[in-house]
Amino acid sequence: MLELLMPRRCFLCRTEGTALCGSCATSLPAAPDLAAPPGLADCWSLLTYEGAAKDLVAALKFHNHRDAVQLLGSAMARLVDTDIEGGIDAVTWAPTSPARRRHRGYDQAELLARSVARALGRPCRGTLDRVAGGAQTGHGREERLHGPRFRSRPGPPARMLLVDDVRTTGATLCAAADTLIGAGTTDVAGLTLAVTL
Repeated sequence: MLELLMPRRCFLCRTEGTALCGSCATSLPAAPDLAAPPGLADCWSLLTYEGAAKDLVAALKFHNHRDAVQLLGSAMARLVDTDIEGGIDAVTWAPTSPARRRHRGYDQAELLARSVARALGRPCRGTLDRVAGGAQTGHGREERLHGPRFRSRPGPPARMLLVDDVRTTGATLCAAADTLIGAGTTDVAGLTLAVTL
């Protein structure tokens, strides 16, 4: 019934039928293989953060287009090296600030992490809290390198897959991984929807 009242549309080209049509999906620039940021065992990204991929991230992050999260999470999960996949105890995410979460009504990294966890058949656990501080969005490279700060909840699993939306300098992933390792996690791998080159 909802489809009759509000037909699903591709959030990039607005064609009816699906949250992300095949034509737009194939136009998205794939991310290259890059070295993992310090502190992470490995790190993968699905897309290069340019062109339509920037529009896709903006639609998810700022315009409440959550309808493609399942598709994106499944595609992200396929990037995880099978040698590492078997060693993942749980999936977690680098949380946005409480103020951003309240404003948006959701945390896009959490949505992606939950979708990735379903696709991998692993539990998803909120293991980090973001410590108050400024947003990374809109800051230059030097400011981003200082990264956000996190606090770990008690007892994080030993081997974690850490999900975030965009890897720019890697500072957020590094800060989150350092916090998890400081709390007892032994191995952290990273996975992002997009990466800035």
